[in-house]
Order: sequence, then C-alpha cells, then structure tokens
Amino acid sequence: MSLPLEPPIKPALARSAKELPDGEGWVYEPKWDGFRTIAFRDGDAVYLQSRGGKQMNRYFPDVEAQLLAMPVERAVIDGEMIVVVDGVQEFDLLSQRIHPAASRVEKLASETPAAFVAFDVLAVGDEVLMGRPYGERRQRLAELELSPVQLTPVAEDRDGAGQWLTGVSEGVIAKQAGAVYLPGERKGMVKIKRVRTADCVVAAFRLGKEPGTVGSLILGMYDGAGELRVVGHTSGFKASEKRELLAFLDPYRTGEQGSGEPSRWKSDEELVWEGLRPELVCEIAFDHITGDRIRHGAKLLRWRDDKPPRECPIDQLRV
Repeated sequence: MSLPLEPPIKPALARSAKELPDGEGWVYEPKWDGFRTIAFRDGDAVYLQSRGGKQMNRYFPDVEAQLLAMPVERAVIDGEMIVVVDGVQEFDLLSQRIHPAASRVEKLASETPAAFVAFDVLAVGDEVLMGRPYGERRQRLAELELSPVQLTPVAEDRDGAGQWLTGVSEGVIAKQAGAVYLPGERKGMVKIKRVRTADCVVAAFRLGKEPGTVGSLILGMYDGAGELRVVGHTSGFKASEKRELLAFLDPYRTGEQGSGEPSRWKSDEELVWEGLRPELVCEIAFDHITGDRIRHGAKLLRWRDDKPPRECPIDQLRV
C-alpha cells in the first residue's frame, strides 16, 4: 500500500464514565457493540486491522467488499464492524466469524452479514489527519463518499445523546471537538454504557472459594414456552454478604447439582452449581447482552419479594 499510514495503528481509546459530560466542546456518538477496526483502503487493496493489530480480512469478506465499493479510493478510516438482526446488535454472531474454516465464514457472511460503521478518519489520500482536531476530522469524514460503508450519527448536545441510552442502544461515546487522535491513549474521549435493569429468578448458586460462602448466583428468566432459561450470573459480593447468602439460600436448596462448561479461568470446583427452587426474584443491573445471555456479570440491586417468579420474562433483555 502507498498510504501515508501503515498498519498496525493503535486505536485511540475512551475512558469510562457514569454520566454524559457537560459543557461546551463535546460531541456525542452512539456506542457500537462490535469489533473495533481500522480500515486501510488503497485502490484495489483493503486491510482490516483489529484493535489488537491483527488482520481480519479472512473473517469478514463482506466488510472487505464494502470498503472496496466506497467511491473514496485512498483513506484510513477508524470504525467498528457490527452485525445487526431485527434492529439489535448481535455480538455473538459477530464473534462466530472468527473461525478457521473458510466455508463456515462464507456461510455466516451470507446468513448474517456484517457492516462497517465509520466514526473517524485518520488519513485521506496522502494527507494525515491525526493531528487535526476531532471536529475537523469529523467534517472531512462526512464529506467523503462512503456508501455502502455507514457513517455514525452525531449529536451536539446531551439531550440529543440521550436517545442512545434507551431502547436497544448500547450507550454513548463523547468526544472533545478539539482533541487530536492519540493512538493507544484514553484522552479526549469517554464512553458511557447504557445500564439496564431486569428482574430475574435465582435458579442456582455456586459456592465461593472460602468455606461456607456463596461465590455467585445463577440467574434465569422464563421464555415464551414457560421454560426457565439461564441468562447470566451475579457475583462480586462483600465477604459478609457471601456468608449471609448461604444461610439465606439454604431453605430453597433442592439437592440438585451440576457443572458448567470447562473454563481456562475457573477450577472444576468453581464450576459446580447447586440448584434452588425457582422462588426467589431479584432485580439486577447489566450492560451488554449476547443473544439471550448477559455477557458480563450482572450487579445485584435488591430482592423482589413482591414479584412472582413467573413475571420474569426473557424479553426483558430486549427492552
């Protein structure tokens, strides 16, 4: 390639925040739930670089084709690869693309095609833009002929950004309009995840590492057929809570035991679960989902003694 920038380039990163920043000079974008990607387009050549610096072309031929179809022929664009089904970003379907078999990748690309969303431009032609303020880079990006590549929307005020903290959105990325592009650094950009809440049935639990303690609660919700399905877990309890929980759960134990799938991060003992009668309901907070599972550990907010377990439907994950 003859571009003024070559892979790998570390992407600029965002630090986490709980609330949208206020004040002049902030621009807001939706947060995407996909694979961060820097795309290099030079004529008939495309290079898709992952956040970690690896080439991703073999796994995303559909995205490669989108970059090749752009009218702009020489550019380095920062963005995200996503898979959207029925308006919902499906990270699990995206992850399935990382497969050694080309036939499998081709099948998935046909069934659930990925898309590339552009949100920054690092170079156009022979001009490097990383030292220019974000506001100027955004204007240059908006002026490029990108289709079929998508251009991420922006909002210039907190009220407009609020739309991305509701519904099926994933959150907000706030950028300082005057910030230059700093590879690998968390400056001039913050991310605010959309925090959701839901009510779950406590279906089982795992013992903690210390004797007489609870390590995690296994959470379930009822599907349309009336079956209780595991949707995730919650942990991170204080030492005193871990001991109190065991006594609290004891009357609901069924004596049933099982084991989760092997994990490189957990011992066999940590994977063993003990069943509970589906009578306890709790409210949790969570951020990302994958399919019908909470991708990261949920946070226990409170017990819901007032709510029947059957009123914990799995469609809460999609609200």
